[in-house]
Amino acid sequence: MKPTPDHHDAELIIKYYELRREPVMRTSRVAMNQKFWPKTWDEFVAYTKADHEINAAYRQVSSYWEMAYGAAKWGVVHADMLAESSGEGMFVFARVHPFLDRIRAEMSPTAFQNAEWMTRNSAIAKRQFLIFEARVKKTLESR
Repeated sequence: MKPTPDHHDAELIIKYYELRREPVMRTSRVAMNQKFWPKTWDEFVAYTKADHEINAAYRQVSSYWEMAYGAAKWGVVHADMLAESSGEGMFVFARVHPFLDRIRAEMSPTAFQNAEWMTRNSAIAKRQFLIFEARVKKTLESR
């Protein structure tokens, strides 16, 4: 991780924010936040099928956060500063995390590797993940 953030980090984080406001991305984010609540492996797999109503949203949002977190992993942007600017990626990761081992075994061995890296290398991302993990568990219990 970069030792300290600088103005380049701020510029990238603002760019990430602008990309999240793009109309298709915003629609995808809304769909994910409202409709992506897998309780079981079978429900998760259904979201990954091309004919599922939010499959495109799932792919767009998850790949967006993997891209952003990859930039942090490779030192392009400061990980803590990125995590501090948005918890949404950790919220998505908290919803896929219960299935992560199986996703990697049956779908993609590198799935969500950058989000996982963030939870191991950014104290802020780890704290966000734990908060969202508890929120996801509580929400799923009430559904």
